[in-house]
Amino acid sequence: MRLSVETLRQVVKRDLPIAFVPQQLTSYGGLELLRRYVRRIELPRRLKVACAALGGDYGGARLALLLLALPYVGARRLEHLQYLVNDPLVRRFAGLARVPTARTVSNWLRRFTQETLRPLIRLNQDLVLDTLVRLDVPRLTLDVDGTIVRTGATVAWAFRGFNPHHRKDRSYYPLLAHVAQTGHILRVKNRPGNVHDSKQSAAFLRELIDGVRGRLGRRLPLEFRMDAAFFQPDVLRLLAARGCAYAIKVGYWSWLPLKQLAAERRHWHALAPGVTGFEHRLAIPQWKLRLRVMIYRKHVQHESPKNFQLDLFTPDDGHFEYYAVATNMPLSLPALYAFIGGRGAQEKTIAELKGEFALDVVPTRHYGANCAWQQLSILAYNVARSFQLDTIATPRRRSRKRTYAYVVRSMRTLRFLLITRAGRLTRIGGRHVLRLAQNPATEALYTRIQHALAA
Repeated sequence: MRLSVETLRQVVKRDLPIAFVPQQLTSYGGLELLRRYVRRIELPRRLKVACAALGGDYGGARLALLLLALPYVGARRLEHLQYLVNDPLVRRFAGLARVPTARTVSNWLRRFTQETLRPLIRLNQDLVLDTLVRLDVPRLTLDVDGTIVRTGATVAWAFRGFNPHHRKDRSYYPLLAHVAQTGHILRVKNRPGNVHDSKQSAAFLRELIDGVRGRLGRRLPLEFRMDAAFFQPDVLRLLAARGCAYAIKVGYWSWLPLKQLAAERRHWHALAPGVTGFEHRLAIPQWKLRLRVMIYRKHVQHESPKNFQLDLFTPDDGHFEYYAVATNMPLSLPALYAFIGGRGAQEKTIAELKGEFALDVVPTRHYGANCAWQQLSILAYNVARSFQLDTIATPRRRSRKRTYAYVVRSMRTLRFLLITRAGRLTRIGGRHVLRLAQNPATEALYTRIQHALAA
């Protein structure tokens, strides 16, 4: 059918008057599908148990669900609640007839202590493990790292720490465990900003391993990837004693002979385009350890503080960045190089957590409240991740980097495709019905998800 030019255009003569009237309209029609999913995994009941000690007129589970809904609709702060008070699907998602004020929610968050926070931490971990059981993963690869969360000057337990971009700002330094195959955050532990990256890491890893093996069994292979800050004797001994595979970067510290080994090396094996390396059995008498270490260098076109060009070679050889990785995995040098490079996928996850799930927001000055906010931010992310894995995610081709095993959309894309759909809540035949504008693509996506949830 051929269309004329006149049918493609319309004339707009004046501005539309804007009027606000009470109506059962929503801007977030897709929240109904998420609400069905959280009921399917019994999240309200589990949140009620986890928040039982907090009390409150609204109910801890309902307030927690309300905070989970904030990042789904694009809100980042407690003050944004005032823009959602009349949205019927936001209230329906949380099970509330009235949306509380930001002050009420802030006061509820301040009730959290380290003791009352533990059930929420366990719930977060259990939800991720439930998804891993359903997916039946053949191995579990965990990336452990810290990230900086800047705070105000009067926030409790926030101190100046290692922040190369904002050296004078106080911050938190939470430690996260990232599941490489699915992108979940298995565990998060908040810490003051002035601690070393490996602070409390041995206890963190011990609890992590016990939790995973308690649910998934001891036969499931566990693999850990970490940067040089975690190259510590207690971490190495713990992972070896628990039978876990690891690949940990090694710092070019003055008391280790890595620089000398690289300088004396004459033959480097090709690992990837522009990357060469070799293997060495490194003895560390101070720790009474002997480790398999891969030393590799990457050719770059710029000078870097990581290279040792002037000390090793003549300037005519170009510039190199040097790295070392300690491992107990039976991988070849090219495979190990690809495996340790897979750590970069967690940076994408952390960026999404801060940009879309408000992990970088500090809602109060209270340490317990801020820790609870982080846990709920991670919980919202994990629920959205599991929702896609159980409904619309598709497997992707396996990679030697051992990163994401499924194609999962970002929260920004999911919000556009699914959640931010305007609709009207009407009552037909004695039942509420959500009516959305007709759109073939949206209808096909909603139908696909509804069939997956009903299966």
